[in-house]
Amino acid sequence: MSAPKTAPETVPGGPASAFRIAMGTGGWLVAAFLALPILVVIPVSLTDTSYIGLPKDGLSLQHYESYFTSARWLGGTAASILVGLAVALISTVLGAAFSIGCWFLGNRAATIARWVLIVPILVPPVVQSLGFYRFWVTLGLIDTWTGVILAHTLLALPYVSISVFAALANLDPKLPQAARSLGASVWRTVWEVVVPAARPGMITGAVFAFIVSFDEIVSVLFITVRRVETLPKLIWEGIQDNIDPTIAVVATVLVLVTLVLAGAVAVRRT
Repeated sequence: MSAPKTAPETVPGGPASAFRIAMGTGGWLVAAFLALPILVVIPVSLTDTSYIGLPKDGLSLQHYESYFTSARWLGGTAASILVGLAVALISTVLGAAFSIGCWFLGNRAATIARWVLIVPILVPPVVQSLGFYRFWVTLGLIDTWTGVILAHTLLALPYVSISVFAALANLDPKLPQAARSLGASVWRTVWEVVVPAARPGMITGAVFAFIVSFDEIVSVLFITVRRVETLPKLIWEGIQDNIDPTIAVVATVLVLVTLVLAGAVAVRRT
């Protein structure tokens, strides 16, 4: 009897190994290309000069002191956080209700409504902001926190609806039908069957809504004057008036907070 054939051994350093090394190296290069422009703000925030640039004579914390002792910068940061939380809450409730309603209908009208809600993503921000300005002037919402929250909510709704639609795509339509056949009311069916299935999308949509609101600048410049100051608006004014190194401090703080939150999520998943 002939000996059974065995699979050929992989030659170390062969084409497959070289391909993996090349792909890994390329991945690290892309990651470095994306991270370096963000990380460069850290040494800039420690500059000892009065303008944005690398330190000359040594590291200095003077601009960190300027940020953490400035009522205006801290107020703008707190305002952006509070507005972002309000927008995340309102847009999540409205977006989830809209998505669940469309999921129950499942007809052509629901599909059209879904596409209409996504339109704000396709419209240029300047066009949207101009529309906000004209409409907000009529409603008397210019330079008000209510106007900012409503504008940000309209911008964030598409992200919430997309996330909830994606979560509901895996829900079997027979489950709500079974709940109704067992005597559950419509509201109880929605709350105990549909909402738990949509919860991951709602959480994701809330995070996206907060980020959209926290980062929004174009609409704020159109619909605010002096009374409303968010963090992006203060950064914009700092760039326009004089290149204030405090902007680099703000960027560094945001990067560090993002890294801490990402690390906490990664540790929790392990």
